Amino acid sequence: MEHVIRAVRADEWAKVKDIRLASLRDPVAHLAFLETYDTAAARPDSLWQERAARAAEGVAVRQFVAEAPDGRWDGTVTVLVERPGEDSVFGEPTTMDQTQVVAVFVRPEARGAGLADELFRAALEWSWELAGPPVLRVRLHVHEENARAEAFYRKFGFVATGRRVDEPGQPGVQDLEYEVRRPAS
Repeated sequence: MEHVIRAVRADEWAKVKDIRLASLRDPVAHLAFLETYDTAAARPDSLWQERAARAAEGVAVRQFVAEAPDGRWDGTVTVLVERPGEDSVFGEPTTMDQTQVVAVFVRPEARGAGLADELFRAALEWSWELAGPPVLRVRLHVHEENARAEAFYRKFGFVATGRRVDEPGQPGVQDLEYEVRRPAS
């Protein structure tokens, strides 16, 4: 199966919603995502339209998808731009120019075909090519019990920073921070 890895377009909000809801039905969604299926399913279409439009702009956020020849989206990854002085996803102030990978998902029937690798390549390439001050690192957070995701991130070149953050709304649960530093020119 040949997939095209590309950024979402603003008019694709229904597919953005569909793949997000599919990701939240995954058996390990409770380890991978900060929202539940019920919460996401209840959101109005206007929210999904806004998400798709912002991701299509590619200024503060970019969402990539793995599109199958029949048009089905089999995977996705979203990259958030974090600049110094802004609060990150977890609420702490950002101290450097960086991006954060979130919302990583590949449909179970498409796993093992290299889609996650291709999505991550697109996310990193986009991060390194962003306009403005150069992004110094790409980071992500992984639930402390999500060994499968952690293994993939390490295989892809991410290294643990030793930082842990409390998962919002889940006392005693922590996410581990991983990063890839900007390659030397």
